[in-house]
Amino acid sequence: MTDGSADPSTDVRQAFSGEFDRLCWVESQSDRLLATIGIGPFAYDDEDQYFRATVVFASGDPAVGFVSVDLVDDEAHISQLSVLPEVGRQGIGRSLLDEAIHWARGEGLGGVTLTTFRDVPWNAAFYAKVGFREVVDPAPGLAAIRKDEGVRGLDAMGPRLAMRLAI
Repeated sequence: MTDGSADPSTDVRQAFSGEFDRLCWVESQSDRLLATIGIGPFAYDDEDQYFRATVVFASGDPAVGFVSVDLVDDEAHISQLSVLPEVGRQGIGRSLLDEAIHWARGEGLGGVTLTTFRDVPWNAAFYAKVGFREVVDPAPGLAAIRKDEGVRGLDAMGPRLAMRLAI
Protein backbone atom coordinates (compact mmCIF):
# COMPACT_ATOMS: atom_id res chain seq x y z
CA MET A 1 0.00 0.00 0.00
CA THR A 2 1.27 3.46 -0.76
CA ASP A 3 0.49 5.00 2.64
CA GLY A 4 3.05 2.75 4.36
CA SER A 5 0.48 0.65 6.20
CA ALA A 6 0.53 -3.11 6.00
CA ASP A 7 -1.69 -4.88 3.52
CA PRO A 8 -4.21 -6.61 5.81
CA SER A 9 -4.74 -9.46 3.36
CA THR A 10 -1.16 -10.62 3.79
CA ASP A 11 -0.38 -9.37 7.29
CA VAL A 12 -1.39 -12.57 9.12
CA ARG A 13 0.15 -13.09 12.53
CA GLN A 14 -0.60 -14.79 15.80
CA ALA A 15 -3.13 -12.72 17.74
CA PHE A 16 -2.02 -10.81 20.81
CA SER A 17 -3.79 -11.64 24.07
CA GLY A 18 -4.52 -7.93 24.60
CA GLU A 19 -6.60 -7.69 21.42
CA PHE A 20 -9.26 -10.28 22.18
CA ASP A 21 -11.87 -7.58 22.85
CA ARG A 22 -11.13 -6.33 19.34
CA LEU A 23 -11.63 -9.85 17.95
CA CYS A 24 -15.02 -10.10 19.66
CA TRP A 25 -15.95 -6.81 18.03
CA VAL A 26 -14.72 -8.01 14.60
CA GLU A 27 -16.88 -11.12 14.99
CA SER A 28 -19.96 -9.09 15.89
CA GLN A 29 -19.41 -6.77 12.92
CA SER A 30 -18.89 -9.72 10.60
CA ASP A 31 -22.16 -11.24 11.78
CA ARG A 32 -23.97 -8.17 10.41
CA LEU A 33 -23.62 -9.75 6.96
CA LEU A 34 -25.54 -12.80 8.13
CA ALA A 35 -28.24 -10.53 9.53
CA THR A 36 -28.79 -9.10 6.04
CA ILE A 37 -29.99 -12.55 4.92
CA GLY A 38 -32.06 -13.25 8.01
CA ILE A 39 -29.55 -15.22 10.08
CA GLY A 40 -29.02 -14.15 13.68
CA PRO A 41 -28.89 -12.49 16.07
CA PHE A 42 -26.18 -14.48 17.79
CA ALA A 43 -25.60 -14.72 21.52
CA TYR A 44 -22.08 -13.73 22.54
CA ASP A 45 -22.04 -15.48 25.88
CA ASP A 46 -18.56 -16.96 25.58
CA GLU A 47 -16.26 -13.98 25.22
CA ASP A 48 -13.24 -15.84 26.56
CA GLN A 49 -13.38 -18.41 23.72
CA TYR A 50 -10.26 -16.82 22.22
CA PHE A 51 -8.29 -17.40 25.42
CA ARG A 52 -9.12 -21.12 25.29
CA ALA A 53 -8.39 -21.60 21.58
CA THR A 54 -5.31 -23.57 20.65
CA VAL A 55 -4.17 -20.76 18.35
CA VAL A 56 -5.68 -17.55 16.99
CA PHE A 57 -4.35 -15.77 13.92
CA ALA A 58 -5.25 -12.17 13.08
CA SER A 59 -4.88 -9.99 10.03
CA GLY A 60 -4.01 -6.32 10.28
CA ASP A 61 -3.08 -4.12 13.19
CA PRO A 62 -5.56 -3.33 14.50
CA ALA A 63 -7.10 -6.64 13.52
CA VAL A 64 -9.62 -6.59 10.67
CA GLY A 65 -10.07 -10.36 10.66
CA PHE A 66 -9.14 -13.48 12.56
CA VAL A 67 -9.35 -17.25 12.62
CA SER A 68 -9.64 -19.21 15.86
CA VAL A 69 -8.38 -22.80 15.77
CA ASP A 70 -8.93 -25.60 18.27
CA LEU A 71 -7.97 -29.27 18.34
CA VAL A 72 -10.93 -31.61 17.85
CA ASP A 73 -10.62 -35.33 17.14
CA ASP A 74 -6.84 -34.87 16.73
CA GLU A 75 -7.36 -32.42 13.87
CA ALA A 76 -7.39 -28.64 13.59
CA HIS A 77 -10.90 -27.26 13.93
CA ILE A 78 -11.76 -23.75 12.80
CA SER A 79 -14.13 -22.52 15.45
CA GLN A 80 -14.46 -19.01 14.00
CA LEU A 81 -13.33 -17.11 10.92
CA SER A 82 -14.44 -13.47 10.79
CA VAL A 83 -13.52 -10.45 8.66
CA LEU A 84 -14.87 -6.92 8.93
CA PRO A 85 -17.47 -6.44 6.18
CA GLU A 86 -15.90 -3.21 4.93
CA VAL A 87 -12.69 -5.07 4.01
CA GLY A 88 -14.37 -8.24 2.79
CA ARG A 89 -13.71 -9.84 -0.59
CA GLN A 90 -10.05 -8.75 -0.51
CA GLY A 91 -8.52 -12.14 0.27
CA ILE A 92 -8.25 -11.61 4.01
CA GLY A 93 -10.45 -14.57 4.92
CA ARG A 94 -8.55 -16.80 2.49
CA SER A 95 -5.20 -15.66 3.93
CA LEU A 96 -6.41 -16.45 7.44
CA LEU A 97 -7.72 -19.84 6.35
CA ASP A 98 -4.43 -20.59 4.58
CA GLU A 99 -2.53 -19.74 7.77
CA ALA A 100 -4.70 -22.10 9.81
CA ILE A 101 -4.11 -24.88 7.25
CA HIS A 102 -0.38 -24.16 7.22
CA TRP A 103 -0.31 -24.29 11.03
CA ALA A 104 -2.17 -27.64 11.03
CA ARG A 105 0.32 -29.10 8.54
CA GLY A 106 3.19 -27.88 10.69
CA GLU A 107 1.64 -29.60 13.69
CA GLY A 108 1.49 -32.87 11.73
CA LEU A 109 -2.31 -32.99 11.77
CA GLY A 110 -4.19 -34.93 9.11
CA GLY A 111 -7.00 -32.49 8.47
CA VAL A 112 -8.89 -29.31 9.22
CA THR A 113 -12.58 -29.32 10.14
CA LEU A 114 -15.23 -26.66 10.59
CA THR A 115 -18.97 -26.19 10.78
CA THR A 116 -20.83 -23.59 8.78
CA PHE A 117 -24.10 -22.56 7.18
CA ARG A 118 -24.77 -24.67 4.09
CA ASP A 119 -26.64 -22.11 1.99
CA VAL A 120 -24.76 -18.89 2.76
CA PRO A 121 -22.73 -18.13 -0.38
CA TRP A 122 -19.66 -16.90 1.48
CA ASN A 123 -19.65 -19.86 3.87
CA ALA A 124 -19.89 -23.47 2.63
CA ALA A 125 -19.26 -22.56 -1.03
CA PHE A 126 -16.12 -20.63 -0.04
CA TYR A 127 -14.74 -23.59 1.89
CA ALA A 128 -15.65 -26.02 -0.89
CA LYS A 129 -13.57 -23.97 -3.35
CA VAL A 130 -10.58 -24.46 -1.04
CA GLY A 131 -11.16 -28.22 -1.01
CA PHE A 132 -13.27 -28.80 2.10
CA ARG A 133 -15.86 -31.54 1.74
CA GLU A 134 -18.99 -32.28 3.73
CA VAL A 135 -18.57 -34.73 6.60
CA VAL A 136 -21.59 -37.03 6.75
CA ASP A 137 -20.36 -39.24 9.61
CA PRO A 138 -18.40 -36.95 11.95
CA ALA A 139 -15.96 -38.21 14.57
CA PRO A 140 -17.16 -37.85 18.20
CA GLY A 141 -15.75 -34.37 18.87
CA LEU A 142 -17.10 -32.88 15.66
CA ALA A 143 -20.45 -34.61 16.24
CA ALA A 144 -20.57 -33.02 19.71
CA ILE A 145 -19.94 -29.58 18.21
CA ARG A 146 -22.80 -30.07 15.75
CA LYS A 147 -25.09 -31.23 18.56
CA ASP A 148 -24.17 -28.18 20.66
CA GLU A 149 -24.90 -25.89 17.70
CA GLY A 150 -28.41 -27.36 17.56
CA VAL A 151 -28.88 -26.82 21.31
CA ARG A 152 -27.72 -23.20 20.94
CA GLY A 153 -30.28 -22.62 18.18
CA LEU A 154 -27.93 -22.29 15.21
CA ASP A 155 -29.67 -25.04 13.23
CA ALA A 156 -32.93 -23.12 13.51
CA MET A 157 -31.27 -20.17 11.70
CA GLY A 158 -30.45 -22.20 8.60
CA PRO A 159 -29.09 -25.55 7.44
CA ARG A 160 -25.62 -26.27 8.79
CA LEU A 161 -22.99 -28.81 7.97
CA ALA A 162 -19.61 -30.06 9.08
CA MET A 163 -16.76 -29.92 6.57
CA ARG A 164 -13.23 -31.33 6.43
CA LEU A 165 -10.10 -30.69 4.42
CA ALA A 166 -7.58 -33.54 4.29
CA ILE A 167 -4.04 -32.17 4.46
